[in-house]
Amino acid sequence: MSTTVNRNNRTAAIMAMMGLLMLGLAFASVPLYRIFCQVTGYGGTTQRAEAAPGAQLAEGKIGVRFDANVSTTLPWKFEPVQERVQVVPGASTKILYRATNMVARPTTGQAVFNVSPAEVGKYFSKIECFCFTEQTLRGGQTVDMPVVFFVDPKVREDADTKGIDEITLSYTFYPVETGGSGS
Repeated sequence: MSTTVNRNNRTAAIMAMMGLLMLGLAFASVPLYRIFCQVTGYGGTTQRAEAAPGAQLAEGKIGVRFDANVSTTLPWKFEPVQERVQVVPGASTKILYRATNMVARPTTGQAVFNVSPAEVGKYFSKIECFCFTEQTLRGGQTVDMPVVFFVDPKVREDADTKGIDEITLSYTFYPVETGGSGS
């Protein structure tokens, strides 16, 4: 009888440990996945860089198309100033998005971004971006927000990306609750 009790106690302890481990992994999964995406570019996550490597001799230019979206709970108009550019891999490119606060009170938003096709995320690097910080607009204010980026020339060496001729950079702004501005 004591062997059965010991075995049951051991099984219960193992099951409790597994439960705690799964709970810990559940809480750690979001930050671990975010780090994984930032390191690998998985799922269209772009990279951050200090500077572009400079234009490289590569097979042609790559088109970059710009997309803009706003959550229905943020009263902004948000759009790219230009819809598409042609870039030379390795060369730094600056483009602008324009945001207008459509209400009389200040509102704050934060942009999330994505690149598609997802395979090029690890080759798309941003040097400067409004998405790195929260943006607060006064009532009725319109601002131009720059993005400085480059496409790594290695995009032409990767079997999964060498045939891609167009990349889409997409942003979606969401409201951010702040202590003083209210959004």
